[in-house]
Amino acid sequence: MTDLDHRYPGEETEPYGPPSGSLADLLERVLDKGIVIAGDIKIDLLDIELLTIRLRLFIASVDTAKKAGIDWWETDPALSSRAARDALAEENARLRERLDALEGAAGETTGAVR
Repeated sequence: MTDLDHRYPGEETEPYGPPSGSLADLLERVLDKGIVIAGDIKIDLLDIELLTIRLRLFIASVDTAKKAGIDWWETDPALSSRAARDALAEENARLRERLDALEGAAGETTGAVR
């Protein structure tokens, strides 16, 4: 038996074995740092471009995304109750302004008839 044949208990059999660490450690690192996956799909027929799809995927924690300047979920009314309330309040204010303008125009019209 040579030195190369001897293996110690718990020693990796391959020099480039799987990295030490669990899936939870890997997930924590990805969410902490963020990861971007990008790709393009292009369909051509006889040198005529029929379809191009550009895919961009950003996987990160909310804090990491905010640091990167991504916070669309806070302003999307479909995803945020605060954004939905804000959108509803803006629409309500616009409708009140239109109503006031219409009532003012109707008041001027009836005042001129008298």
